[in-house]
Formats: sequence, C-alpha cells, structure tokens
Amino acid sequence: MSKGNLFAYLVLISWPLISMRLYQKKSIQEATLWVLLGGFMFLAVKTEIDFPFIPPLGKHTMPVLSAILGCWLVKRKKVEYFANQGLLKMLVLLLFISPFMTVYFNQRGVIIGGVYLPGLGLRDLLSILINLLLFISPFFIGKQFFKSYQDQRLMFQALTIAGLIYSLLVLYEIRLSPQLHIWFYGYFPHGFGQQKRDGGFRAVVFMGHGLWVAFFVATTLIASTTLWKNKEKIKQYSTATISLYFLFILVLSKSKASLIYGLLVFILIKKVSVKMQMRIAMIIMVTALSYPATSIFKLFPHQSVVQLAEDVMGEVRAGSLKFRFDNEEILLARAQKQLWFGWGGWGRNLVYDEETGQGLSVTDGRWIIKFGMAGAAGFIAEFGLLAISILRANKALKLLTSKPEQNLLSAHALLVGIIMIDQIPNASLQPWLWLIAGVLLGRAESIIATMRLKDNSPI
Repeated sequence: MSKGNLFAYLVLISWPLISMRLYQKKSIQEATLWVLLGGFMFLAVKTEIDFPFIPPLGKHTMPVLSAILGCWLVKRKKVEYFANQGLLKMLVLLLFISPFMTVYFNQRGVIIGGVYLPGLGLRDLLSILINLLLFISPFFIGKQFFKSYQDQRLMFQALTIAGLIYSLLVLYEIRLSPQLHIWFYGYFPHGFGQQKRDGGFRAVVFMGHGLWVAFFVATTLIASTTLWKNKEKIKQYSTATISLYFLFILVLSKSKASLIYGLLVFILIKKVSVKMQMRIAMIIMVTALSYPATSIFKLFPHQSVVQLAEDVMGEVRAGSLKFRFDNEEILLARAQKQLWFGWGGWGRNLVYDEETGQGLSVTDGRWIIKFGMAGAAGFIAEFGLLAISILRANKALKLLTSKPEQNLLSAHALLVGIIMIDQIPNASLQPWLWLIAGVLLGRAESIIATMRLKDNSPI
C-alpha cells in the first residue's frame, strides 16, 4: 500500500523534472550518478504512483525511469541492452527469456490450507518484464556510458560527496533517533524497534532501514579510501580525513555486517597489493555465486558461521543469523519444487502451513527471493551479471600499468564483491548498486578493447 503525505508525492513527481534539468546541465555520467544516488538518498520509502499494467513508480523505479528518459530525450542516447558478446550476451538473453518460462510453468493457481495463490498470466509477464527492465537498466547505463578512468573516478568522487552530504543527517538521527522521514513525509517506513541498538539508535533518514544506511556508509568509506590511496582530494578536503570520518560514522551506525565489510576493504586497500585485492574479490564473487548450490547440497558451513557470529558479535546477532538460515532452508526446499524457473509472484515462493494457510517463512536475502521467484535460471542471470563485471575487471587489471588506475579498478571489484555477498543475508540490491557494477564492467571492457586495438595496430 502506498503511503506518504502531499509533500512526499510532490517530491516523487518532481524527480523526473529535476532529472531532466540535471541532464541538461551536466554530463551524462554526472547526471546519472546524482539522479540515481539522489533518489535513493532522499525520496520517500513506499510512496508510489501506481499506473495500470506497469510496476508502481516509487523510490527505486522513478529515478531509473528518469535516468532512461534523460539519456534518451536530453542526451539523445538510447540505453542498449543487447549489444553484447559472448557470455554477457547469453546472460542478458537468459535474464529476459526466463520470465516467459516462469509464467509458462506457473499458470495454475495453488491452494494451501485454504489460501488461494493465483496462477500467472500475460499481465504478470508484462509486469515482470517491465519491472526487470527498470531494475536492471542502471547496470547497462553504467556499462555503456562509463568507460574512461575519469568516468570511474567521477563515480568514486560522487559516492564520497554523497556520503559527506548524508553524514550530517545520519549523525543527527543517531543522536536524537530516526525522525526525519516522519517529519518530512508523514510516516515511519519500517519497524521503529529494529532501529534501537546498544542503548542508542540506527539512522534511517530516507533510506527505509538502518541496515541500508550502514551499507551506504560502508560504500562511501570504500570510495573515499580508494581516493586516499590515489592521493586525491575532494575540493580542498583531505580524503584521508574524510575516510576516517566515515569510519567513525560506520561504527556509530551499529551494523556489524557493514562494519566488517567496510573495515575489511579499508584494510585491503591500504595494506594489500592490487593483485591480492582482485583475488579476494574473485573469492567473494565465487562464494556468493555458488551459495545456492552449496546450500542445496549441504556443503556450506551454516552452523560454523553461526558459531563464529556468536563468538564475534554475540548471542543475539548469532540468533538473528540462525533465524535467517532456518528460513532459507525451508524456502529453498520450496524453491526446489520449481527449480529452474521458480514460482513467480503472488507469494507462491513462500512457505505456508498446510492446514491453516498461515505464512511460515520470512524472506531476507536477495538470493533466496530471486531463486524462489525466478529459479536457478533467474538467479544465474542476475548474479551472473554482477559476477562478470568482476571477471572482466580481473582480466583488465593485468593489462594496466598505471598505478592509480590499478588502485581504482581493484577497489571497485572489491566493492562489487561486497555488494554480491551482502545479497546472502540482505536484499540490498538497489538501482544505485547496479550502476556501480555496470560502471565496473564498462571500464573493464574499455581497457580490454583499448589493449586489443593497440596489439592489432600496425607498427
């Protein structure tokens, strides 16, 4: 159900107009960054405009639609989805073909404990395809329009500046409790009790949950630390000071997972070679990509991870992790009944009591949501796009000789690896993160293409 006061709707419907102005005044790269980042940072959660036959336009879809229109109408550049080669082309085709199979195998309704779950039809197929197009478009925008070192550096600078802007709001809510969404948009977007931690509060601001804010802060820390490694400044401000400031805010954000992500990558960027950084990014990528298979065949050490969490983070956090793993187990058992193309929507992927029809499952991780709704094919297509950006970056790193470019590329790969691994416990994969992955792929492919051109040039 859509929520929000008049101001929330005014901001939402104004976003395309703001976006068009940005595309008129700025480069396509800078405008895209601020349209997508700004939407995530400031638009209201759950405020939506619901037109017939298309997914509701809200916080995560209106900025993407605005970016597509800005590229097309203002910059006269159409977003290309199928201009790819090899494995990437296969993944894109799988991404858009698999919904047809999902609908085909789920046309019959399901009754569980008196609860009727509708079958899927043509309207569902159109909705899935349009939603998928909006969801994935930032990846292709990043791949197509962010190719140079300057484009990639611009992304890191934008993330750092966005972090500085948002940090004041984050600190305010950490100190005085999350109230800004209520004051501006008239309601609180999530359970208030979940934002209480360790005798204080997590900031929510306009992102919907304290976990998303903490992950955003971790991302800005990674960006600023990379710029620090390259001895760059933001205006006249030292990126060393900015990085330590972000680290301080990340600790205050009270999310152990994001703190681990941020600290890990911070240390890796500062202390480890770019080759080792890339190897670690590859290991993280393989772990995330293989997680469904290792879970199905009982190879992933869930119990050991829970025990480690208890030793490091305490019994309460370990209990939360165990709850997620337990839900994953029953949801995965359900998903295996429609293994290849999933159950589709209408809650068909969830688990219900056979007698009462009461819901028995909670979906947290993006991977289990995608696996349950779109099956192995949908999971491979979506996570494969993230993975291929790291694979191409690994190849591109070997071709670079410039140290600043190497630093940026390896840290970028680590960032995408962190985005991937966070989809196991959480569903944080939003348009701005897809843009980050697409930028990595665009930059990596540009490096590879440039080196091939040099190799083939006449002497």
